[in-house]
Amino acid sequence: MSVNTSNAYGRITITEEAIAQIAGCSALECYGVVELVSKKLTDSVADLFRRSKISRGVRVLASGDRIFIDIYIILKYGVNIEAVAHSLKKSVKYDVEKFSGMVVDTINVNVLGIKV
Repeated sequence: MSVNTSNAYGRITITEEAIAQIAGCSALECYGVVELVSKKLTDSVADLFRRSKISRGVRVLASGDRIFIDIYIILKYGVNIEAVAHSLKKSVKYDVEKFSGMVVDTINVNVLGIKV
């Protein structure tokens, strides 16, 4: 599925994979985030065959002109989880909205582990 919008110049279509790559790149730039990981084993096996590793651990659902994002991350040991999650949400929301011109409705940050 993809996100569609129209303006004076025509119709614009952005795939969920493109949005996932922008969100993943933005998430990896946040302090304290070590890596993005898949939640399920079946997702991990599917990621082995994917070309892009940037969007691993990012799930995007587009409904109308709204975007819902789930991010699965591993954090660095010793960082404040709440502060990193808040910073990550703000950064991803800004980058995705700037890139797509759509409204990001919800960003769920799921911390799956801590790396020492």
